[in-house]
Amino acid sequence: MKAFLPTGDPSEPVVLADVAEPTPRPDEALVKVEAFSVNRGETFKLEKPGSGDRPGKDIAGLVVQPAADGSGPSGVTRVVGHPMQGGWAEYVAVPTDALTELPDSVSAVQGAALPLAGLTALRLLRAAGPVLGRRILLTGASGGVGHFVTELAAAAGAQVTAVTRNADRGARLAELGATEVVHHVTDAQGPYDIVLESTGGPALSLALARLARRGTLIWFGQASRTPATLDFFDFFTGPESATVRHFHYLDADSRLDDDLAALVRLTAEGRLHPEIGRVTDWADTAATLTDLRDRRIRGKAVLTLS
Repeated sequence: MKAFLPTGDPSEPVVLADVAEPTPRPDEALVKVEAFSVNRGETFKLEKPGSGDRPGKDIAGLVVQPAADGSGPSGVTRVVGHPMQGGWAEYVAVPTDALTELPDSVSAVQGAALPLAGLTALRLLRAAGPVLGRRILLTGASGGVGHFVTELAAAAGAQVTAVTRNADRGARLAELGATEVVHHVTDAQGPYDIVLESTGGPALSLALARLARRGTLIWFGQASRTPATLDFFDFFTGPESATVRHFHYLDADSRLDDDLAALVRLTAEGRLHPEIGRVTDWADTAATLTDLRDRRIRGKAVLTLS
């Protein structure tokens, strides 16, 4: 079968190659991939790939071989899945606890856009706790996670201030429910009950300064690729006794398949709208990865297999 393999070359980060079709474990289903999405964080990993790395975590397609242990979807079933690797390929073996069925009302393109960004947004808001009536500051809001967080938080009754440098992207975030859109974190007034910070570098300390006393800052990314520096005494000027929490989307009490099912259900009901900035044939994967890395794509990028 054909699959994309990393090259380590930033100008051409992946190459299509012939590889062996995967042999599923007893608790895995074999999925024929119809569409997959790529994430900006994956572009950074491609710069220094490890031996045997096979990228690809967000897929939608057809189960062509159910799991041998009887778990998960049976028969030829449309699914969305979140394998830990190997999804940028014609076929991928996916653990059944990372698969959920895809109804006819949700396209493969929409489904492929859901897993990583959707799971991150859903679990991030759970980590934040009840958000009804609370003020939330969200940095790095232009990407797939930011769009999902904005829509889910607003629907749950939060007042969301979204930070994005792009006016068009800001307009879309307002449509999804953002109460306020600002173009730099210094433009945010505060104080905020919750800060969801994804850029790192100087933005983290600036966002922290806008946190209310005893508020919570959840650090869920470092898109700037620059470490952050915090000063202990800065907390006394506003966010006194604040909580700063590190977040990883896989560290959760809920199952992946249950959360994927929730995202699919919300999408089917028209209550969640995957923000897809590009849909193209998988032959364009390398160019799409470069454009995503350089921030030339709004929201998610989805590649389709003919």
